[in-house]
Order: sequence, then C-alpha cells, then structure tokens
Amino acid sequence: MIEFVRNIRLWFVPEEIRQEGGTPDYRFSLANERTFLAWLRTALALIGGGFAVDQFLPDLRWGWRVGLALALLAAGVLCAFRAVNHWVRCEWAMRRGEDLPVSRFPAALGVVVAVVAIAMVVVVLLRWEG
Repeated sequence: MIEFVRNIRLWFVPEEIRQEGGTPDYRFSLANERTFLAWLRTALALIGGGFAVDQFLPDLRWGWRVGLALALLAAGVLCAFRAVNHWVRCEWAMRRGEDLPVSRFPAALGVVVAVVAIAMVVVVLLRWEG
C-alpha cells in the first residue's frame, strides 16, 4: 500500500524519479513515453465508445445501453489511470536497473473489452429494443 501511495505521489512530482538511480538510455525513456501515449489512446477510444453506445443506440433497452456504456467508460478510466501508474513504475525500474514491472491489466482489459463486444453482438443480433 505504501508503494502505491508513493507511485501516486510520483504522478504529480515526476522530477523525484530523477533522484533515484542513474539516467537510463533516452531511447528507453522515450519508448516508455510512447507506450504511455498508446495506453491513453486506448483509454480515449474506450471512453468514446462508451459515449457512442449511449448516444447512438437510443432504441436499445435502457439497462443494456447504460450497462454497456458504463462498462466501456469504466474501462477507459481505469486504462488512463493505469497508463500513468505504469509509466512511473517503468521509469523507476529503468533508473534502478531493475526488471520492468509486469501487469495483469492488459489481460483484464482485453477480457472486459471482449465481454462488452460479445454483449453488443448479442444485442445487435437480437435487436433488443426499449
């Protein structure tokens, strides 16, 4: 828990990371940043998908429409938070010369997106209307 709080603090004071270890090869830091930006693009796509489901499927039953939209929106929010946390953890590990952190988040996100997609396929095939 203490490490999690420290990581959140580093989100807003990233210059403190420089006090730890040595400066990694800039190519690795820039690759870490590109990965962060890719996660943010994924988060934006999920959030956009959530709004699209809510706005462009008005004939869908309210519970299905809101449920699917909220699942996509929640996945987008989690993805955005995870992007920042993963960037900090990777930068920290590179500066210390440690192995990069592993995460179950990509698998969990993939499962959530797949479940929402399957639910949307079922809704489209059965044309559940309100």
